[in-house]
Amino acid sequence: METISIALACTIAGAVISYATFQRNRGHDIRADTREEAQTRAKLDYIATAVDEIRLDNKARDREVTELKERVIRNEESVKSAHKRIDGLEEERGAC
Repeated sequence: METISIALACTIAGAVISYATFQRNRGHDIRADTREEAQTRAKLDYIATAVDEIRLDNKARDREVTELKERVIRNEESVKSAHKRIDGLEEERGAC
């Protein structure tokens, strides 16, 4: 009977220690998960900020390209007009 009570006492003590260890580690796991989640959120925020900056850069670049297109069109029109005037001058010179 005495060995049964010692075995029962050891079993109960082991269960109590196991439960206490489980509770302690569970709190540690929660803290570790929270820390990882915070780091992940910080990285996502950084990525979101970078994406926003890239979008702004693309919009600015699009505006610049549009302005350059307009300038090229104006220059082409000007060159075309200049060629017509030069052709007219050459014809006048050739006729004289």
